[in-house]
Amino acid sequence: MDQTPSVAPARAMSSAGSFVSKGVHIEPSLVGEYRDSSDLLAEPEQLRTRLAEDGYLLLRGVLDTATVSAARREIFTRLAEVGEVREPVEEGIVSGNSRRRELYPDTGVFWKSVCEGPRLRKVTHGEQLTTLQSMLFGEPAVGLDFIALRTAAPGRSTGLHFDGPYFTRYHERVHTSWIPLGDVPPMEGPLVVVEGSNRFEDLIAGTRGFDIALDPTRRADLEDDFGTLARARGTRILTTHFRPGDVLVFGMYTLHGALDNVSPIGRVRLSVDVRYQPTSAPRDARYFGPNPGGHTSQGYGALNGSRPLIEDWHQLTGESHANRKT
Repeated sequence: MDQTPSVAPARAMSSAGSFVSKGVHIEPSLVGEYRDSSDLLAEPEQLRTRLAEDGYLLLRGVLDTATVSAARREIFTRLAEVGEVREPVEEGIVSGNSRRRELYPDTGVFWKSVCEGPRLRKVTHGEQLTTLQSMLFGEPAVGLDFIALRTAAPGRSTGLHFDGPYFTRYHERVHTSWIPLGDVPPMEGPLVVVEGSNRFEDLIAGTRGFDIALDPTRRADLEDDFGTLARARGTRILTTHFRPGDVLVFGMYTLHGALDNVSPIGRVRLSVDVRYQPTSAPRDARYFGPNPGGHTSQGYGALNGSRPLIEDWHQLTGESHANRKT
């Protein structure tokens, strides 16, 4: 069998008008489709080579869809309890109201309880994802206990950034798994990766050794909208229409963010990030244990998800919010 990985470029996407970053429409010519690596799941060595080559892996249908759907219901049921989404809860349509701060004065406690829901944890720390990450590392892997559950209402987005400043205090053998908890078409703000950004040595060199918790005055994200950066770098923004069961895996030095959610019907983009590392690697106590503090030491209360859906997000733009990650 030929062991040389394919180097075919990512396909162009056709959803013209759906790609928006910081309120600016991105030219369709600057947007491409992720390369699907699902066909390499039976070839671990090729999969690891592809991850190093592209900086990411799109893996379709690797998680049980019923398990993902159960997590979605669990989360939106909690948001319905505080009046933030309409029935049927699975649709994830914002109500325009919220009783979260009334019912839960400490919103961090509320959000921690949502993030520790058993159905969600079955997705983020279940056998399927643990087995996948162990295969990618070539040894047993463990998921960080601290996860980032994201409820992106219309108008919300995440700027382009690397994960390294958050998770590489002790080592760089960390993978992010971005998991859509339901359908996420381009107009609802899915994750994007800047094509070839794992080889942007000028940006990566300036990021290595940057620990955001120790330098809170420094920006964590790039100021440019996605289209401006892609044009300046002669590259493209990659994304796709994500489906339940899909996973996007990437390393600490792949530039990524999320498009603006411009859902015309008010649907929340629901997704979760979970990081994995080899079991043998040193563990950063900020992200492990029953009460992980995260990079701000404020735990789940520092995440945008802890805010009611009707409130604006803080962004990755400096000292005013201690560079809290969205």
